[in-house]
Amino acid sequence: MSDIPQAGSPHGSERTGAATSRVRGTFDGEPLEAEAGTSVASALIATGTRSWRTTREGRSRGLFCGIGVCFDCLVEIDGESGQRACMIPLGEGMDVRSASGPRTTHDAGTGTSTGRDADGTDAA
Repeated sequence: MSDIPQAGSPHGSERTGAATSRVRGTFDGEPLEAEAGTSVASALIATGTRSWRTTREGRSRGLFCGIGVCFDCLVEIDGESGQRACMIPLGEGMDVRSASGPRTTHDAGTGTSTGRDADGTDAA
């Protein structure tokens, strides 16, 4: 039998000393809770929230790449705008707000940011 702890095993947490705890914040004033270490984007998805940002034309955006490349998941966290929800763990007492307005796009073909909104207009 393997001595390697298995994910989700209560013995795994005991062996590694990893404590499973929950953190609580808010999203647009509503309670948001997740296991410590969970990204803001994952916490939002777990609540059934699929979009939390809009373009300046009002189109919905949410989690797309999940690795901090596409910038579709931008939110405001504790008053600081332009935060990538997929890259930031939900913290205790964190105030997360939806975002709206322009953003830049990432061209997957060239690996460069275009400086334009998803619709091809200049980001302002």
